[in-house]
Amino acid sequence: MPDTEKIPADFWFDPLCPWAWMTSRWMLEVEKVRPVEVRWHVMSLAVLNEPKMDTLPEEYREYLTNAWGPVRVCIAAEQKCGSEVLGPLYSALGTRFHPLGQPSTRETIVAALQDADLPTELADAAETKDYDAELRISHREGISLVGEDVGTPVIAVPGAHGGRVAFFGPVVTPAPKGETAAELWDGTLLVASTPGFYEIKRTRTVGPIFD
Repeated sequence: MPDTEKIPADFWFDPLCPWAWMTSRWMLEVEKVRPVEVRWHVMSLAVLNEPKMDTLPEEYREYLTNAWGPVRVCIAAEQKCGSEVLGPLYSALGTRFHPLGQPSTRETIVAALQDADLPTELADAAETKDYDAELRISHREGISLVGEDVGTPVIAVPGAHGGRVAFFGPVVTPAPKGETAAELWDGTLLVASTPGFYEIKRTRTVGPIFD
């Protein structure tokens, strides 16, 4: 189907979140089986949790401190090289952070930039606030569609009657493939498009399965 007929699906991610990673791999499958084009955007768990940092467990505060670097690099790459680099860079970072289990360090970020054929000096952005204003704008665009009490990912698509349909998640593991991915997409759009629908949830019994 021609690109002009594809449905744009805006996807906000924090590259350090394993659950957003699972959803992103599902969306790549959806692109293969439905007329959908994913457009990648950055959001930040560190920004989201700023107002309540003092009340969070120490381990999670450390996680959020480490989360600043990757999102800053993603925003710097977008600003300097264009939004089209975000998808490849996210895949490169996420592969190293999640399936490979590498830490959120400069060395990992540099390697991911090399994987994505991007300038390695972009890694310098991890330690500065030079792009924080742009990061906060991108984050706000996504989170304002769904509210402050959710996290990453956020997905938004055009609504059938104008406006946008946006939702957090879905949280799923392992990432569905083929027609199963398509069925989950169809069902997610159906429930998310229902006026007044807010939540389906059950307790997670397994962690992310990277396959």
